[in-house]
Amino acid sequence: MPLDGIFLHHLTNELQCLVGARADKIHQPSRDELVFLMRSAAGTRRLLISSRSGSARLQVTEASFDNPAEPPAFCKLLRRHLSSAKLMEISQQGLDRVVFLRFLTYNEMGDTIYPYLVVELITGRANVILCSQEGRILDALHRSDIETSARLIQPGAKYTLPENNPKADPFTLDTGELAAAMVASGRPADGALQKVAEGVSPLVSREVISLCGLDPDTPLRDEDIPALEKGLGVFTSALKRPCPCLLAQGRGFKDFSYMPITQYGEGFTNRKTEGFSALLEGFYSARDNSARINALAQDVLRRIKAAMSRAQRRLASRLSELESCKNREQYRIYGELLKANLYAIEKGADRAVVQNYYDPDMGNVTIPLDPALSPAANAARYFKEYKKTYTAEQTLTALTEKDRKEIIYLDSVLDALSRAENAAELSDIKEELAEAGYIAAPQGKRRKTAATGPKEYTSPSGLRILVGKNNKENDLLTLKTAAKTDLWFHTKNIPGSHVILFTEGKEPDKESIMMAAALAAAHSKAADSDNVPVDLTEVKYVKKPGGAKPGMVIYTSNETVYVTPYKK
Repeated sequence: MPLDGIFLHHLTNELQCLVGARADKIHQPSRDELVFLMRSAAGTRRLLISSRSGSARLQVTEASFDNPAEPPAFCKLLRRHLSSAKLMEISQQGLDRVVFLRFLTYNEMGDTIYPYLVVELITGRANVILCSQEGRILDALHRSDIETSARLIQPGAKYTLPENNPKADPFTLDTGELAAAMVASGRPADGALQKVAEGVSPLVSREVISLCGLDPDTPLRDEDIPALEKGLGVFTSALKRPCPCLLAQGRGFKDFSYMPITQYGEGFTNRKTEGFSALLEGFYSARDNSARINALAQDVLRRIKAAMSRAQRRLASRLSELESCKNREQYRIYGELLKANLYAIEKGADRAVVQNYYDPDMGNVTIPLDPALSPAANAARYFKEYKKTYTAEQTLTALTEKDRKEIIYLDSVLDALSRAENAAELSDIKEELAEAGYIAAPQGKRRKTAATGPKEYTSPSGLRILVGKNNKENDLLTLKTAAKTDLWFHTKNIPGSHVILFTEGKEPDKESIMMAAALAAAHSKAADSDNVPVDLTEVKYVKKPGGAKPGMVIYTSNETVYVTPYKK
């Protein structure tokens, strides 16, 4: 985990700006996250504490969070004990990934008390624990198992620190001492610093060896000490003067640290940030928001995938039945030929060989017969089968078209769910699905969420571009908001958003058109592809068929352009 003890040391120093602030509000937006609104004379800051696997941390954040209608039990407990409490101290346990937040508040009797939060950021065991001033656990975000856990995290238990192997404090050693300790460890070079020094992550341990130019898999020797001191000089300098860096790869981030990371070579760049909270915000915010929305959307996602699976099975079955209807013309021909040859067919025969005057070569054809029926009855049976398959073909053709449209619609919903950025957008999609009968309408009084509205962009020439975020919004944008002469964009045969380029009654420039097309590609299932086909036409050529599902339209007079999805 890049958030090692040394990184946490620098982060804790940065968070000292919160000391003296009061916990004005406390929220728990998800099972693993807490948000404290800390108010002071300098203003209000949000303190995020996360115990989520893979992104456990604490930081000041600028992000906003959607909170559940009913706060979880742990959140209620925190509010009862820490609402309006003054933060007196933020401290780290040595270089362990354990941080204490000590508060000052008052009990029911008016006595001053000092409860504290313990934030444990240990990989795989991250937790937030509320303790009384006597060190008794009041409760925890994640309780331990009473029977199997060696360390008890339960209300009423005495809080004890996690086990930790004692190591040297790198802040107190010079490069020579660290180099000698690494050689004495007997470990392969890339893990030696982590073995001997407290608070060092595998990433930083490898980086030091990379800077030294030593073989990472070979144990260190005394003759390596001069080279080690070179790499350790960069490390000890970062201890005193940290440089928070995000390690970028393309449009994403691979790692982060309190010093530049160079071990990965070309294709990776170090982006310096203004502080450690800003670094964590940049690294985790997008993936955490995605995880948060995915958790909220799990039930809806499961139902839509089940509906999609049912529709696909129905379509496959109906297509198979439709295939069998292809022989219906043969039934009519058999009926006509039997009717024309009734005089020549013996009663009780199981087949009839007659001349096929529908065949250009006028060859003979063998027609199977039911011996229990008369020749006339056999002819009537074939006519009846023809009529039956004709009716079935008409019905099945309509039903398969309905199935295809349902699959396209459900695919568009899955695409909208994958791009939902907050609870309000998810709520809009749920409302659409409830109206369509795919999920049950929420019972009781529904909690109001802020209106989302389409995303808005401005082209280089100043033209307004709006992007729908779900099917109902797409309908509103295309059929109500846009003027007939505005341009409408949508990915060709790919689920995605409706995009409107507002032309203001003028001929739009090519750059604005291509930007709107790139936005349509970006807000579609093809967002990660290149050379995406996007159809565009004037809004007046876009129609909604009667009874069509939300977001489903037909259009004409279109042209197709190929674009790379828009990236900010």
